[in-house]
Amino acid sequence: MPMNVIEIENLRSRYNGIDVLEDITFNVSGGDYIGLVGPNGSGKTTLIKNILGIVRPAGGQIRLFGHKQSAFQEWFRVGYLPQRLSSLNPGFPSTVEEIVALGLIAKRRMPGYSSKAHHDAIDRALDLLNISDIRKKKIGELSGGQQQRVLIARAIINEPELIILDEPATALDPETREQFYAMLKHLNRQRNVTIILVTHDIGSIGQHANKLLLVDRRVVFYGSFDDFCSSTHMTDLFGTHSQHVICHRHEF
Repeated sequence: MPMNVIEIENLRSRYNGIDVLEDITFNVSGGDYIGLVGPNGSGKTTLIKNILGIVRPAGGQIRLFGHKQSAFQEWFRVGYLPQRLSSLNPGFPSTVEEIVALGLIAKRRMPGYSSKAHHDAIDRALDLLNISDIRKKKIGELSGGQQQRVLIARAIINEPELIILDEPATALDPETREQFYAMLKHLNRQRNVTIILVTHDIGSIGQHANKLLLVDRRVVFYGSFDDFCSSTHMTDLFGTHSQHVICHRHEF
């Protein structure tokens, strides 16, 4: 049985004195590919920030790879792509390969990590996102979609065991979006990378993920798409037609 990569029990998170998340409990097993969905303001990004330690929980417990999150040190095992490009200063005079290399900072402290391994990792990440040809360009010279691919490459360069992506495909054109989802599928199926993908597109995530986590301040649903499709509660919530459109598991 796969180990739990994430364990969350009775998580509560507050913002300006108001509960944003309440009584959040779920586990993520190694090799899961989870689509995290919910309406605007439902707490999806807040949940991710709690998992990553960016926001401190008001209550409950989070464990990563079997360790209390507060004591977790091996952050190189986690890749993260934030929701917006606002953290990226387009005037910063760094090239694509320099931005991507920033993802290696934690792992370079590990014994035996060589300069050759450093350059090989950069090459693999650039190739995987099909941006090798722009590696010497300044980040400010790129389109929004290209910048997004650079940040995705930075998130995966360490070959993390867990990747968390918050609305990653928003700035990608349709062709690049399909390549991106194919890459995630390869990482998940072939390398057993655990993925949590936050998306507003509940209608298509069932084509890619194997589990659905629906949050609206609380966990509304968590389980496989087959379970989602057979849930009478989800039928009441979405209606039969939309429920089957979301599940992508059979003809109807």
